[in-house]
Amino acid sequence: MANDKHFANIISHAKEYGFIFQSSEIYDGLSAVYDYGQYGAQLKKNIRDFWWKSMTQLHENIVGIDAAIFMHPTTWKASGHVDNFSDPMIDNRDSKKRYRVDHLIEAHAETLSEAAAAALVTKMEQLLAADDYAGIKSLIEENRITCSVSGSCNWTDVRQFNLMFQTEFGAVAADNPEDNIVYLRPETAQGIFVNFLNVQKTGRMKIPFGIAQTGKAFRNEIVARQFIFRMREFEQMEMQFFVRPGTELEWYAFWKEERMKWHQALGIPAGKLRYHDHIKLAHYANAALDIEFEFPFGWKELEGIHSRTDYDLRRHQEFSKKKMQYFDNDLNAEGKPFGNYIPYVVETSVGLDRLVLTILSLAYREEEVPTADEGKTDLRSYLSIPAHIAPVKLAVLPLVKKEGLPEIARELVQDCRRQFVCQYDEKDSIGKRYRRQDSIGTPFCVTVDHQTKDDQMVTVRHRDTLQQERIPLQDVKAFVAKYIE
Repeated sequence: MANDKHFANIISHAKEYGFIFQSSEIYDGLSAVYDYGQYGAQLKKNIRDFWWKSMTQLHENIVGIDAAIFMHPTTWKASGHVDNFSDPMIDNRDSKKRYRVDHLIEAHAETLSEAAAAALVTKMEQLLAADDYAGIKSLIEENRITCSVSGSCNWTDVRQFNLMFQTEFGAVAADNPEDNIVYLRPETAQGIFVNFLNVQKTGRMKIPFGIAQTGKAFRNEIVARQFIFRMREFEQMEMQFFVRPGTELEWYAFWKEERMKWHQALGIPAGKLRYHDHIKLAHYANAALDIEFEFPFGWKELEGIHSRTDYDLRRHQEFSKKKMQYFDNDLNAEGKPFGNYIPYVVETSVGLDRLVLTILSLAYREEEVPTADEGKTDLRSYLSIPAHIAPVKLAVLPLVKKEGLPEIARELVQDCRRQFVCQYDEKDSIGKRYRRQDSIGTPFCVTVDHQTKDDQMVTVRHRDTLQQERIPLQDVKAFVAKYIE
């Protein structure tokens, strides 16, 4: 069930402690566009690095590229985005507000009982799978689904709306304005497909192999909502795995399991994840599913896994007139004829921003803790971010700002910061400093006190349990490292 208060607290905490800000906030912001603050940017980088390492370092047959955002406009004609990259929309005649029909119906379903909501969403998915837009409009009217602004049920017909941003390329106007049109990519996958032969030949890659990429994508979402879950500018982490025709469903099953394991290794509990098979397949797919996460606002897509067949490479071959084929000389060793073929593709595609929101949703905690006043408690809010992706791994705090303690603390920071991100903090009481570090998710705080000068021992405080232990000053770096590797 949706927990609006919890979600609102996460959003507030993210802004207050330097994770995520509304873009251009001093000018009243830009809808569905966000900036990452100092801790959000580091958290995002840590998740990206964890994904990149798992793909390109731990798999010997996957390499990474970084394709440009701008691509030749024919790319998007070949991929089908110019003609097919659209969402069914409906307008309210009274408010003039436009809605994506699935978002409109799903929002109404959240107000119903669990059984009624499931029935409504299932009916919607069946109608969308059949492209029955008249049926969708009837479903909206029959359920008296109203506009959130006007409160009326006065709807237009359902129609498609293309989601690609377009702009002009070059400084000189062309005789035909369409010759200057380029698109901001709505996905990163096409940069992989058009470089398939470049990577295969220069890397001497043998089927099966994968190409991974992370990068920005842009979609002109009409109804962008739920904080950074759905934005107009976002970052994807995609891997296209090229396989022999006929083996794609075996690899699809492999990557389905592999990606579920990865999310759990990131720190997401198994009980918060599930598979959701697609009822309506995209025009390029012969199998597709989502890995969903239980956000505070319900189960939503985190990652898509698709068996894309040979659609993309075949289309690019058709439009570019360049062969996108692979010569498989291993077939002969298996007693099969040599042959050229267009590889099939299994795709894994995960939203990096959604992963950031996932981690924040899981990490945000509130608990009552005792105060110095007997019998009284205080509300402690903190982020229980897994240590290996926490923005700051260690905070070093001198108990007082004198008597040589800051010098010892700064020396420790200098020793550790080459290996992981750490902070030095001497302002305010030790309790307030602990709270500040809890709020940004720092898993360990080390306090340098007067006794440290005598025995070279420091106190390590664990964020989640609040337990403290004394360890040798010289062991601090190794102590933290074993938790973050």
